[in-house]
Amino acid sequence: IPTPEYAPTAAHTPALCFAIFAFSRYASGMRIPASYTLHALLQDCAIGAIIALVSIPISMGYALVAGLPVIYGLYGSLLPIVCFGLLSSSRFVFGVDAAPEALVGGMLAAMGIAAESSDALKVIPVITFITSVFLFAFFLLRADRVLKFISKPVMGGFITGIGTTIIGMQLPKLFGGNAGRGELVELVVHIVQEGAQHFHLLSFALGSVTIALILVARRLVPKLPVQPLLMFAGAALTYFCKLDRYGVQTLPPVARGLPPFALPDFTLLTADVQSIVIPSFSIAVVILCETLLATTNIARKSEDTLDTRVEILAYAVANTAASISGACPVNGSVSRTAIALQFGVKSQLMSLAAGAVMLCILLFGTGFIGYLPIPVLTGIVIAALLGTLEFDLAKQLRNVDRMEFYIFCGAFAAVLFFGTIYGVIVGVLLSSITFIYRQAKPSTDFLGVVPGMNGWYSLTRQGTVAVPVQGVVIYQFAAPLFYANADKLYNDILRRITLRKEAADSDIRVCIIEASGIASLDATGAERFVALYKKC
Repeated sequence: IPTPEYAPTAAHTPALCFAIFAFSRYASGMRIPASYTLHALLQDCAIGAIIALVSIPISMGYALVAGLPVIYGLYGSLLPIVCFGLLSSSRFVFGVDAAPEALVGGMLAAMGIAAESSDALKVIPVITFITSVFLFAFFLLRADRVLKFISKPVMGGFITGIGTTIIGMQLPKLFGGNAGRGELVELVVHIVQEGAQHFHLLSFALGSVTIALILVARRLVPKLPVQPLLMFAGAALTYFCKLDRYGVQTLPPVARGLPPFALPDFTLLTADVQSIVIPSFSIAVVILCETLLATTNIARKSEDTLDTRVEILAYAVANTAASISGACPVNGSVSRTAIALQFGVKSQLMSLAAGAVMLCILLFGTGFIGYLPIPVLTGIVIAALLGTLEFDLAKQLRNVDRMEFYIFCGAFAAVLFFGTIYGVIVGVLLSSITFIYRQAKPSTDFLGVVPGMNGWYSLTRQGTVAVPVQGVVIYQFAAPLFYANADKLYNDILRRITLRKEAADSDIRVCIIEASGIASLDATGAERFVALYKKC
């Protein structure tokens, strides 16, 4: 990171843009299928145009969540998505999304910086750049290997907590109020106060109808890009019916043109390093975990070949591009990826087409933004957030594994009541404790035979037909043997030998441990083996 003594100027920006593009093409992981045809190319370009149109209201709404003017949501959907498309080996959609923007908005509130202020415009690119630095570090350290230790319930609870928090922040804007900040209790108080002071019936009706139409269309016509249609419908209502005269708030008009490409002001780091660097690390972790887990899941279902390390590199380069665009950190979008997959996307040429369409919008088509009603935009954002909530996963976990259900609830509650950083900490701690607990109480069983049949059978599950071998104890232990569970193996075997002797089989001559599940053992495990040998 450049020091204050060497603060790069805007003159360096074109060179950095060129370097990003050159590096993206050099390290490109983009794969074109061997059977790719002209029809598939045209289809991917059409899907890219749809993704760009869908991204307009969603990106602008999330830019407001992060504390930036709405136009920066479009800036974050131009250069970053193109760089990601050049690098990525997946068919995922990248851009301005919920979780990182919520974290950035919380950072600004903690630092006492007003949303959409000049200070916010200065500090957010620095946050984005530091996030990209951590992502580059994750790439070098092969952090994709560590991802398997973050369980699905942790991420599910975390993402659901973030989505619920952002919905609470945005809810007052649905009826003409101002967005909130903070955790659940503060948000509830703010919603009640805003409702008492600023409730506007027409605004609430517009926002509610927007949400209802998106949810109905999602179920009945999932391939219909209803979000941009509602966005243009809202702008048309403002233009022809003069909604602003009836008290409905609209977005401020924005100028046409490309992003103001410039390097971040690194001198801000000297003023408040801790408030920027540590939260930026958490944003990088969220981007890595959320996007890579979702990408891996989709690749597994689609039987795609995925290079997870290249994906992390793509996240880092895309966020570097976002920082010089003045935008907030960018992330993978599950909702927009689902739209692309529904239309049958074949390759990342879709992202390049989306970037081209966004370029045309920025150059020629931003005039409609000043007519867009804020309740309609808020309704589009809330509907998108509702699609990210994973309460179905919680229901599934409750039916399958109560322990993982409690982990989900713990991560969810921690985000709601204490904030996103504590949600990550609590979730990882719960996941680690559960892992140790399950290893300390592994799956064990005693085996026997079924007369007339080959093989070994559980005396617990097939106890009605399976019988022990005369004079032999066969014990199955399916976990690494270490200090937390070594006594269990020792005590289980001695207890079974005692019970067999007290019953009828007093001539116990052999004890066999079926140890194919013991992949490793520590010093305590080895010591208990020696003690068991001496005892027997």
